[in-house]
Order: sequence, then C-alpha cells, then structure tokens
Amino acid sequence: MSLRIVLNGHPRLFESLPSASTLQQLVAELGLQSDRVAVELNGGIVSRSSWSEMSIKEDDRLEIVHFVGGG
Repeated sequence: MSLRIVLNGHPRLFESLPSASTLQQLVAELGLQSDRVAVELNGGIVSRSSWSEMSIKEDDRLEIVHFVGGG
C-alpha cells in the first residue's frame, strides 16, 4: 500500500506508508525531529499531542514547517 498526499504544495507518494497513517508516522518517515516542526493538516494546525491519533488520508494537504535555530 502507499499514501498520496500534498506536502508543502507538492504531490508526494509514500510507498512505505499505508493509507490512514498517523501524523506521527509521517514525521518519523520524513526524518524530522517532532519537537522542531509544526504541522498544518487541511488548513488547521494540529497540536503535537494529537499527532499519534490524527490519521492522514489519501489526498490530504499538509504543510510542515521545520524550525531552525542559530546565532
């Protein structure tokens, strides 16, 4: 199975993720540190505490912002 979504404005196909994967699984698949990203799903911000229960479905639109610190 695979999951097709729109990620940061670009269509993406994830061969290793089944449909109805969670946001937490997607963030891990992308190799992102969960404490350094914010996620918007279909126009709404999703709190980190609900990522493990929030399912991603085919053709969902996600925006993921990665925070970068520096000096």
